[in-house]
Amino acid sequence: MRSTGAMPAAIDGRLISRDEVQHRARAIGPGAASLALLVVNISEDGLMARCEAVLHPGDVISIDLPDIGRIDAQIRWALGGRIGCQFEQRIAPDAYNTMLTAMRAIARN
Repeated sequence: MRSTGAMPAAIDGRLISRDEVQHRARAIGPGAASLALLVVNISEDGLMARCEAVLHPGDVISIDLPDIGRIDAQIRWALGGRIGCQFEQRIAPDAYNTMLTAMRAIARN
C-alpha cells in the first residue's frame, strides 16, 4: 500500500485528512500586504503555513496555489510564526488532487 503523506484526521479530531507538503506560496494579507508562506500541510478545507508576518485570527488572506489560482482563507489561529487557515470555499476534490500533484512536482525540482 502506498502512503499519500496524509495525516489521519482521527489523530487531531479534524473531519478531513491533511496532506503534508513543503510549498512556498505568495499571498496578499490585510492592507494588501505581500506575504511569503511556507505551506506545510493542506486539505480541501484549509492549510497550515509558516509566515513571518504578524497575522491574527479573523484576518483574511488571499493565497496563490498551483492550478487553483488565488483562493481566500480566514486565519483561524496564529502562533509562533505558524498560521492555520480555513478556505472561504472548499477546493473541489479533482482540483485538489491536481493542485497536490503540482505542489509535489514543484518540490521535486
